[in-house]
Amino acid sequence: MSVAVGVDVGGTSTRAVAVSPDGVIVGRGTAGGGNPNSHPPEVAAGRVAEAIAAAAPAGTPVVACLLGMAGASKFSDPAITAVFEAALRSVGVTCPIEVVADVEVAFASATPSPAGTVIIGGTGSAAARIVDHRRTGLHGGWGWLLGDEGSAYWIGRQAVRTTLRLLDGTAETGPLTTAVLTEAFGTTETRFDDVRWRRNTRERLITAANAEPPIRLARYAALVSTHAADPAAAKIIAAAAAHLAEHAHATRTPGETTPIVLAGSVIGPESPVGLALREQLSGETEVLFAPDGGIGAAWLAALVAWGPDAPRPSVDAGVT
Repeated sequence: MSVAVGVDVGGTSTRAVAVSPDGVIVGRGTAGGGNPNSHPPEVAAGRVAEAIAAAAPAGTPVVACLLGMAGASKFSDPAITAVFEAALRSVGVTCPIEVVADVEVAFASATPSPAGTVIIGGTGSAAARIVDHRRTGLHGGWGWLLGDEGSAYWIGRQAVRTTLRLLDGTAETGPLTTAVLTEAFGTTETRFDDVRWRRNTRERLITAANAEPPIRLARYAALVSTHAADPAAAKIIAAAAAHLAEHAHATRTPGETTPIVLAGSVIGPESPVGLALREQLSGETEVLFAPDGGIGAAWLAALVAWGPDAPRPSVDAGVT
């Protein structure tokens, strides 16, 4: 028996899935973050090799190996490719390694359709056009400085800006602003009726936010979800969903009915932004959530190995 192995390579975790020619999952493996954009190449490659070794049954030939990750263009550097090839050879993978964008494995994990749209809502944001299982277009994905509307970074920044408006006296007090100050300063003390306290706290919050790497603003996004009933938070949630829907529409033609797949912690099935976004899009087409990038990567690897009729593994399938 031979297997195809797909790997969902993240910055914090790596998941590998091995499948047989009949679409049966024969092994799974996990390891720490394996993205060379986030870790030294040797460390990242070692973790990917570790996950593959755990997923592929010992002695079974691996005939296709596909890695899905954010920043796949990193592999345009021959030195990076060589490091990964060496690490995978050490665990018995001698076939060519194909590296694709994370949006491609996310889309394939949610639907058998070869075409549609993926919306990414995580620390950053983007929407991608998928044709024949591969990304052919991208809207957004410009990073925190130039874009990322609707992302955790953007939502967190809006939460801090809302709090600053409150401290300026131009917005109303609510649970969200109190939570932001608690997160920023580690204290629940508030004296919103004290003008001097508001002014001093405003300066402290500006200083604290600017003293950290900008992407750290993303941590405030969770507070918006927690306090979604607060009108200030609800306004941010609605705006985030509208931005992400706009990203999606930019990748589609009028009247298109191919599926839309949502991926990322900000737009998960039960998240306030995910629910709002799904409501905005549901009248247009089928809206799905990416359940398991490892499954998507494994199926794309199977298509490489055995052609377009390779069966798609079941998301709910366990290891045989």
